Amino acid sequence: MRMNSVFHVIDKDTWERNPYFEYYYKQIKCRYTITANVDITALREYQQDRGMKFFPLMLYVIMAAVNQNKEFRFSFDGQGNLGYWEEVVPCYTLFHDRSKTFTDIWSDYDADVYTFYHTVTADMQRYKDVSGVIKARPDQPPNFCPVSALPWLNFTSFAQDTYTENNFLFPLIKFGKYVPESIKTIIPVAISVSHAVADGYHTCKLINDMQAIADTIGT
Repeated sequence: MRMNSVFHVIDKDTWERNPYFEYYYKQIKCRYTITANVDITALREYQQDRGMKFFPLMLYVIMAAVNQNKEFRFSFDGQGNLGYWEEVVPCYTLFHDRSKTFTDIWSDYDADVYTFYHTVTADMQRYKDVSGVIKARPDQPPNFCPVSALPWLNFTSFAQDTYTENNFLFPLIKFGKYVPESIKTIIPVAISVSHAVADGYHTCKLINDMQAIADTIGT
């Protein structure tokens, strides 16, 4: 793993959020989902001007925002310690049109948009024909954030739930089909969040950070 995958253990005795973590992790263990529209007009212009693919650029917007907000980099380490990663990498889905199935792969993160873009496009090309398994790329690191696209629908809300106990704290992020709206192009983004580590304020900030990155990408 890269140097930025260092794990910071939380000292619960001094952590200001500990009462909220204990409440939402042990008493009312829950996740919530916020869906919002992100204006990607500038991002689409950036993409089209350079002849780039949309998915890796949108993935960059999301991951750059996640890596600016430590609340969305929380997890437990191998010894059961709560903490946050210095940096997380994207784990994302590749759709197989022939079988209408998908596989997961992961890529390294880089704060430089060009480096990130070329890393992701190379990984997508390398693993695009691997099917019949969930995890197409082996050795997924523990510091990962799941992201997937639903490019067939401009959804207005998205709900996600599981039926087994787990200690998964990373957000689950989905984005849908982008559509023109007046002079803008908007895209729906849904973020499923563990309430133990992030409240509505933090998730709203994450979405607003995505908007700011989409507005200023490449500048």
